Amino acid sequence: MKIGIGLPISDPARLPEWARRAEAAGFASVALLDRLAYDNPEPLVALSVLAGATTRIRLQTEVLLAPLRSTAVLAKQVATLDRMSGGRFTLGVGVGGRDDDHAAAGVPLRQRGARMDAMLTDLRTIWSGAPYPETPIGPAPATPGGPPLLIGGFAPAALARVARFADGFLCAAPLQWAGGLVRTVEDQWAAADRPGRPRLVCQINAATPATAEQARRAAAAYYAFTGRAGWGEPISDPHQLADTVAAYADFGADELILYCYGDDPDQIAPLASAARAGRDDG
Repeated sequence: MKIGIGLPISDPARLPEWARRAEAAGFASVALLDRLAYDNPEPLVALSVLAGATTRIRLQTEVLLAPLRSTAVLAKQVATLDRMSGGRFTLGVGVGGRDDDHAAAGVPLRQRGARMDAMLTDLRTIWSGAPYPETPIGPAPATPGGPPLLIGGFAPAALARVARFADGFLCAAPLQWAGGLVRTVEDQWAAADRPGRPRLVCQINAATPATAEQARRAAAAYYAFTGRAGWGEPISDPHQLADTVAAYADFGADELILYCYGDDPDQIAPLASAARAGRDDG
């Protein structure tokens, strides 16, 4: 199982240092979440900067709110990032569900699913070099047909999109109820007669003891819309983090992303150490 790191959103200017140090520590990827009506960096722009600051580590969105964007512009942005990073980009997408994001984009919340289905078909068309609608849109991505595509979500419609459009599933659910979601995705994958199995990328929130309080406050603010106290609280005990990493390895995750809400990059090395301990035990 590979280990990635989800980057904090509070201080965009520090993200190149985070990416360089994550690469040096052996993390497989760096990832960024997406909001519109929130104080966070735009992920495609930020990851483009990080592509230039690194040479090996992969770059992921988890998840990009695709229906808030223009299909043609998104296809061009993604292909450019994939091309200029040497094929290191993975596009994780979701529909989102927050009224303020959709209102800011001028996209009706009730139309997001239909917009997503149309976009996913059209993105592949554009990346193949076919006209859209009457002329090709370049550049061609480094990865033929477009970069790896992951879909995140919890609703049945979101899960069904994985087998129809994607290469894998982004599972942000806690491990205790992730199993049902993953089984649904795998069953639909088999029913669609797709070869192999979908790639499974899971997520947890993590912090070091030194950054735990800041991370707890930041995560609480981010998840306040849920109305659930403690939702998304980071794991900060290194032994518990190692055990959790081991549990995800046993679960069959292909990659586990440790999301950080504390902004101190000094936590990268101890998080890497705890993750290695869990992976070696898993």
